[in-house]
Amino acid sequence: MLCCLPIGATPRTRNHNLLFTSLKSKSKKKHPERTGVLVEGSGIGEIKNHFTLHIQPLYRQRRNMSFCVIPLLLCLSVAVTESAIGVNWGTVSFHRLKPSTVVDLLKDNKIRKVKLFDADPDALTALMGSGIEVMVGIPNEMLSPLSSSTAASDLWVRQNVSTYFLKPGADIRYIAVGNEPFLTSYSGQFQSYVVPALQNLQQSLAKSNLAGYVKLVVPCNADAYESSLPSQGAFRPELTQIMTQLVEFLNSNGSPFVVNIYPFLSLYGSSDFPQDYAFFEGTSHSVTDGTNVYNNAFDGNFDTLVAALNKIGYGQMPIVIGEVGWPTDGAISANLNAARTFNQGLINHVLSNKGTPLRPGAPPLDIYLFSLLDEGAKSVLPGNFERHWGIFSFDGQAKYPLNLGLGNRLLKNAKNVEYLPSRWCVANPSRDLSDVANHMKVACGVADCTTLNYGGSCNGIGVKGNISYAFNSYYQVQMQKEKSCDFDGLGMVTFLDPSVGECRFLVGVTSSSCLGSYKKWLIIGQLILWFFIM
Repeated sequence: MLCCLPIGATPRTRNHNLLFTSLKSKSKKKHPERTGVLVEGSGIGEIKNHFTLHIQPLYRQRRNMSFCVIPLLLCLSVAVTESAIGVNWGTVSFHRLKPSTVVDLLKDNKIRKVKLFDADPDALTALMGSGIEVMVGIPNEMLSPLSSSTAASDLWVRQNVSTYFLKPGADIRYIAVGNEPFLTSYSGQFQSYVVPALQNLQQSLAKSNLAGYVKLVVPCNADAYESSLPSQGAFRPELTQIMTQLVEFLNSNGSPFVVNIYPFLSLYGSSDFPQDYAFFEGTSHSVTDGTNVYNNAFDGNFDTLVAALNKIGYGQMPIVIGEVGWPTDGAISANLNAARTFNQGLINHVLSNKGTPLRPGAPPLDIYLFSLLDEGAKSVLPGNFERHWGIFSFDGQAKYPLNLGLGNRLLKNAKNVEYLPSRWCVANPSRDLSDVANHMKVACGVADCTTLNYGGSCNGIGVKGNISYAFNSYYQVQMQKEKSCDFDGLGMVTFLDPSVGECRFLVGVTSSSCLGSYKKWLIIGQLILWFFIM
């Protein structure tokens, strides 16, 4: 048992007195706006004892992370366990690998935990017999019918959980009920449904004799809690009651608290944010608060949540990081080197079992990296980087060297990927391209052109290069259909790879089955029907 004795000192400052927000939402939903507020001193070492934290969500699936620094007065008794590294497997892509290929990729890299954002039948079928522990997700839009009808929750559990327990089954350990349902941008839209949905689903799991094995969790954005100092971390006033109910439910059923933390978004949201503080390599902007010193944004955010949980009487609640990561493209600070540095630093930090100032020797229970693969069809409302979070590219090829601490020193690429033929669509050099704007707009409205924008890896390839990139992106999304490279005669097919430096002109992969999406929407339709019937 570790006891943190009361510290009555006033907060000493640091070089930058700063509380930040970082957000990232993985739930394919509307996207909150994010802002980050920085309060900084006029010089190095200036002491301030006032911190300002303003949290306004960025988006969906991207999360908001609010970080604070704190002098802490907490007594915790937290079991010391070894953290496990998992990944988020998102499927919002124009070029989806076959689920069986993705599962083989997970197994080859000895990744034993995976988090899904729905209960995709194709993914779950592929995971059967793999031995990989799975967290399935329930979209926010389904919380209302699930909260109002046990028939709906029974149906959902039967079709999305029980079905996959047939031997050799999928090892479903968690059900994520909603995805960041308490985001401020939702204005309470889903708030009242969360606990009733949990209660109904728990009953449904019990009926299926799965309640002792499958745990219900609610992934939260860090904007659910706030503070002017980390030791004063607290859930937002309007959430205090429901968060208390939620945590009581989690505690009584042996479930952890799941939170998404994104230091990248703090850096992205403020040019004044100390860059080295977002990483784990050491910083000249350490945050000193009483006897606690914070050397990275991740620990500060984590401990703010610990303080918030302590305030409602659950300071020992196990915590799982549902999403954390760094994008490789689409913004100035999003690149291969930064992503490798952050993710490797995070993994080393967590697996060292060092813990945080408020939970020494007790790191998060599990960490799910965001993300396994790039998702080129995601919304870019949060930023162009939103499509580039993968540690692997869309086709399962490792982007950079990374040791997950799971037995392999480096990532292993996906095998037996079925690509389309090696051909590309580029601008026809013999044609006048002065009227290409509308074609570019159409191409980039359908395909992913985010790497062409400021800060992207293809930003410097010139006008003709930009046109060719847009044409090819569209051509590959259209599965290389002959007419999709026409553009009124401005495009032409080439068999010479037009990639330049780090700017990769992709070749698509053969499409995976659309059956999973059909089944998923069929299930959603059935739930909505139950909702209206009941």
